[in-house]
Amino acid sequence: MNAVSTIIGKEIRDGLRNRWVLATSVLLAALALALGLLGSAPTGAVKVDPLTVTVVSLSSLSIFLVPLIAMLLAYDAIVGEVDRGTMALLLSYPVSRWQVIMGKFIGHLAILAIATGAGYGSAGLALQWVYGGMDAGAWRPFAMLIGASVLLGASFLAMGYLISTLVRERATAAGIALGVWLFFVVIYDMGLLGVLAADQGRHVTPGLLNALLLANPSDVYRLLNLTGFENISMYSGMAGVSDQARLPVPLLLAAQLLWIAVPFVLAAVCFRRKQL
Repeated sequence: MNAVSTIIGKEIRDGLRNRWVLATSVLLAALALALGLLGSAPTGAVKVDPLTVTVVSLSSLSIFLVPLIAMLLAYDAIVGEVDRGTMALLLSYPVSRWQVIMGKFIGHLAILAIATGAGYGSAGLALQWVYGGMDAGAWRPFAMLIGASVLLGASFLAMGYLISTLVRERATAAGIALGVWLFFVVIYDMGLLGVLAADQGRHVTPGLLNALLLANPSDVYRLLNLTGFENISMYSGMAGVSDQARLPVPLLLAAQLLWIAVPFVLAAVCFRRKQL
């Protein structure tokens, strides 16, 4: 485990040196703060806490932004090292391949978690300071948003690692990563919406709908944030979806963890068999 911790530390230091953490934290904080301030108008009329408005807004924005950031971190994590010749040098030391991929993955996940926690957390504190008072109840869904965003990023990070172990060129990895991101955050839901509209409830049963929602990590993330708390569900208009889907939070969390574990295990297996 000393080798894993060394690689984790190297990835975090590289992220700090390349301003990845700072740039991502500032971007996430700015977007969260802007959405919170722009959404302040309805809070005065309907007495909704600004953090509640921010959770609803950020849940939609984060589906696009956090997976993209994760893919940018991961798509060349393996193939980039191979292209530069540093992977062969790294493996010449007494370190196994699973330690390399584990250390790099955890290091990138730490960068993503630090940036997300610092960005969203600082924006939440600023919003509470601007509007006065600290509502502990409003922080529970906001904390869920931060944690779920990290898990969503981890799932796309794992998919990015899988892509990076399967291809031989960075350009190919970048193209596939962009296609995977586009499919899960845009095309899948558009296709699902079209199927539901055409089906009119004839063949797509609630159980099938649940399975289709669990088959996309972005939908799991959306359900975690918008149906996990009653006030969020009511304000976001997702209360009806929550009643239809009937997916408990533990099941959603388990599904999100599977979206992390399965691609990462496949990536580790492919990396073990990869010819350098």
